[in-house]
Amino acid sequence: MTNPAKRLENKVCVITGAANGIGFATAQKFSNEGALAIICDMNQEQVDAAVKKIVDAGGRAEGYVLNVTDRASIDLVVAALMARHGRIDVLINNAGITKDARLVNMTEQQFDAVVDVNLKGVFNCTQAVVPHMLKAGKGSIVSASSVVGLYGNFGQTNYAATKFGVIGMTMTWARELGPKGIRVNAVCPGFVETGILATIPEDVLKGMQERSWLRRLGQPEELANVYAFLASDESSYINGIALEASGGMSL
Repeated sequence: MTNPAKRLENKVCVITGAANGIGFATAQKFSNEGALAIICDMNQEQVDAAVKKIVDAGGRAEGYVLNVTDRASIDLVVAALMARHGRIDVLINNAGITKDARLVNMTEQQFDAVVDVNLKGVFNCTQAVVPHMLKAGKGSIVSASSVVGLYGNFGQTNYAATKFGVIGMTMTWARELGPKGIRVNAVCPGFVETGILATIPEDVLKGMQERSWLRRLGQPEELANVYAFLASDESSYINGIALEASGGMSL
């Protein structure tokens, strides 16, 4: 019996914010599905460690230091990938930050920093990669939104604005790029158990769990599965959606 084909066999997949959390779980999943996982993040040591974990497990990965707010940095990475591999098949816009505060307390710096990473960073990376996908006549782009981008959330004016914006860009690009063979979708995670929750009090975590009808937090690997589906040809007729993966928070 032959082994079943892997869903992302030999695809070159760029993942931003991939050294930790959902991004790293996605890189692992993609590697397991046969892809070359391109791990992009801000810290060289963390990037190197993430690549080593995947390679040591028998997968394929390369690492690049990349700041999604720095267009010159992005252009250098994209140029290096095109010179080395000749194509970029998948872009996962996963990088994101939070700087929470109520409206009356939020500083301009907090607002601008989140917009620069979560919204303009998605624009920067997508605009840098798309010309190469257009030449190839195919590609899949998946961007991280959030349930906060669907319903808002107390104390997250800046974050909610960016995640609403990601959905708007996704739907616009799906219209512009779909006829060219490029699918564009977004994922809206609920509350996921990553390092970012480490400082949250236990009672708050319990409340987050209770908002899901599965009565638990999501796991990074569960979101990685969603990214893998939308990146793969299994979702070949899906374009322009914002897929909620939250355990049923909106029910």
